[in-house]
Amino acid sequence: MSAVQTLEVTQAEADMRLDRWFKAHFPHIPHGRVEKFMRTGQIRVDGARAKGNQRLEPGQIVRVPPMPEPGEIRTEAPLSREDAAFARSMVLYQDHELIALNKPHGLAVQGGSKTTRHLDRLLDAFGKGDQRPRLVHRLDKDTSGVLVVARTADSARRLSRLFQTRDLRKYYWAVALGVPAPHQGQISGFLRKSSGPDGDRERMMAAHHGEEGAQHAVTHYAVADHAGRRASWVVLSPETGRTHQLRVHMAGFGHAILGDGKYMCDIPTPEGLSRKLHLHARRLVIPSPGQRPLALEAPLPDHMSETFAALGFDFDAGAAAEETLA
Repeated sequence: MSAVQTLEVTQAEADMRLDRWFKAHFPHIPHGRVEKFMRTGQIRVDGARAKGNQRLEPGQIVRVPPMPEPGEIRTEAPLSREDAAFARSMVLYQDHELIALNKPHGLAVQGGSKTTRHLDRLLDAFGKGDQRPRLVHRLDKDTSGVLVVARTADSARRLSRLFQTRDLRKYYWAVALGVPAPHQGQISGFLRKSSGPDGDRERMMAAHHGEEGAQHAVTHYAVADHAGRRASWVVLSPETGRTHQLRVHMAGFGHAILGDGKYMCDIPTPEGLSRKLHLHARRLVIPSPGQRPLALEAPLPDHMSETFAALGFDFDAGAAAEETLA
């Protein structure tokens, strides 16, 4: 077991995510262990608690807790043929810079103490070491759709920055309870994490400007179609990328997303429909200097396709609704 270390962030590591920085320095430490170090405050930046997505600046000091040596870590078994085939079956598009995957409902992006099968683990199917793709954004476990991973460190930095800007456009399809009025608009406000009555660390709630941990969040929406007053197909385009942002915004608007057991509203769920979360990352439009933007699109998961058919939604309406949000 090593002693506590304090390492200075170099100029070459500017703007690197903390979790990626840690992986680069200590590749033998499993991601789940790193997440636990951060949750418990054992990894700190300039003496303060830090999260994996924090961007580092040159000169900052990272506290590294005592850790097992490489030989003391139980290595994971190689990815099975079945898991490798499953990972490759998710590929929507790939080039020298990125791989676009169609993440299914129910697959976590990263692991944890009780999650051993997750997308980050499945990336072993595409390479090892420097050839292994890198996560640049996340989707909730129960959200399906387009998820991009970077093939190189340079592309990871470029894509990570794009995900923090308005230049990269994101369109989600959701089935909402009831019908939002007006049919097009913007939802904005401050959100912060709350432990919640059940101790859920990942639960978000509305907050006030200046409140500790409060972050501003903006979502644009347009109703593409609706089934009477029971449910509607809503296209969502987040301007910011807060945890559970779309789910919190829709529930707070009074039109929770069908199948969301965490963020709910007073409108009852129509009978006979799947109770899985009906939120799908339908399309990403990535700018490319000197070229046409790269548009990546994922087909609907089965449970949403069945709901669309049951409610009689017109699939052609999706493109028109997205156009109003462009």
